[in-house]
Amino acid sequence: MIKFGTGGWRAVIGDGFTKQNIQTLAYGLALKMQHEGKTDKGIVLGYDRRFLSKEAMQWAAVVFAREKIRAFLINKSSPTPLVMFYVKEHQFDYGMMITASHNPAVYNGIKVFTAGGRDADETQTGDIERYIAQIDPENLPEMDYGEAVESGWIQEIYPLNEYLDNIIASVDMKAIRDAGLRIALDPMYGVSETSLKTILLTARCEVFTIHERHDTLFGGKLPSPSASTLRALQNSVIDQGCDIGIATDGDADRIGIIDDKGNFLHPNDILVLLYYYLVKYKGQKGPVVRNIATTHMLDKVAAAFGETCYEVPVGFKHISAKMRETDAIIGGESSGGLTVKGHISGKDGIYAALLLVEMIALTGKKLSDIMEEIRRECGAIYMEERDYKFSPKKKEQMQALLMEEKRIPELPFEIERISYMDGSKVYFKNGGWVIARFSGTEPLLRIFCEMPKMEDAKDICGIYERFLDL
Repeated sequence: MIKFGTGGWRAVIGDGFTKQNIQTLAYGLALKMQHEGKTDKGIVLGYDRRFLSKEAMQWAAVVFAREKIRAFLINKSSPTPLVMFYVKEHQFDYGMMITASHNPAVYNGIKVFTAGGRDADETQTGDIERYIAQIDPENLPEMDYGEAVESGWIQEIYPLNEYLDNIIASVDMKAIRDAGLRIALDPMYGVSETSLKTILLTARCEVFTIHERHDTLFGGKLPSPSASTLRALQNSVIDQGCDIGIATDGDADRIGIIDDKGNFLHPNDILVLLYYYLVKYKGQKGPVVRNIATTHMLDKVAAAFGETCYEVPVGFKHISAKMRETDAIIGGESSGGLTVKGHISGKDGIYAALLLVEMIALTGKKLSDIMEEIRRECGAIYMEERDYKFSPKKKEQMQALLMEEKRIPELPFEIERISYMDGSKVYFKNGGWVIARFSGTEPLLRIFCEMPKMEDAKDICGIYERFLDL
């Protein structure tokens, strides 16, 4: 069964992620393109450094070639944002990326993009699933990859320079060159090193790189930038006296940052920093968009500048859609993905990293100083995050309790309202909140709580643990 989640389709390699399923999904998308009359332009495909990613791209490509849909294959492992950029710039109707993003190494998957380089929304992925349901996977016709290349239905391309030139034109390279910055990079064995290093060295930064080699096991760690996975980057920043440490997840659409003091900056802080920078220092005007599990500090910053913060469900397609609707200048989520108005409509860790570097250069201030400046002007709020694994039976019990019976535990703060837009979220009158929701990309229950005091956030998470018997 091929089912799309909030970040595309993902499955364990050799279990759900098989040649047959990959080609079945590709055939479902090919049928959709045919029925929509959107085959003339073709489709763009890319892949990351995961095990079987390149092979999976080629398996998918021959399906499109067999259906007389020209497949343009990015022939080196590349960042997901590159595929989205190419779909947008060259006006393709569809694109596909072989990646499981930040999931453990045993996973791989497929992301589908639509016109404008946007993440496919539920309507689009629902259509693909309906076409898949009509397919007999045992009778998929075959075609040889070499034959497809020879016939011209598969074309290999490598548009990295076009993508990099677009980013270079979007940031103040002169300010960065003049600042003489020292930067530590951690691509987490993923695909961002060439892109980031090329731009930073062009801007005359001094760059120190760790974990750059190709390792399909990601060094035995989750390829997701977090406080626990970026210890080595913290050490590198301190040892080399760097102004910033930059990490990206496996396919480079998410970002992790270590500040000048060696502190891990939560993705919430990165979003707040960039929105504050764009409004205060760059003079931009407009709202911000966040998902339902992302910091309300964005609401505080928006209010301080007379702007609005909009809340949407988890899934970057909701962020980009709301940004288009409201003409927001930035949107993002607490997992480390963000995008800025005028760039692609999806997450781009490489572009976000360069904006942060520009911020340090243009303001002449350290990241830690700007973060302190924001807290002085807008106040502070503290978040506690917890993840829990569960059995299928336990999930059913929690789903019934939270979403069907709509029960919540006894809580020590006055409640303003409760939302079931995506999970169960309680808003408190003191400005705090707590949410319990199931991940759309991993088998986890997530509980996030944000309060004016950290001890209160931890206490409320504990109350939910006991209430759900976790």
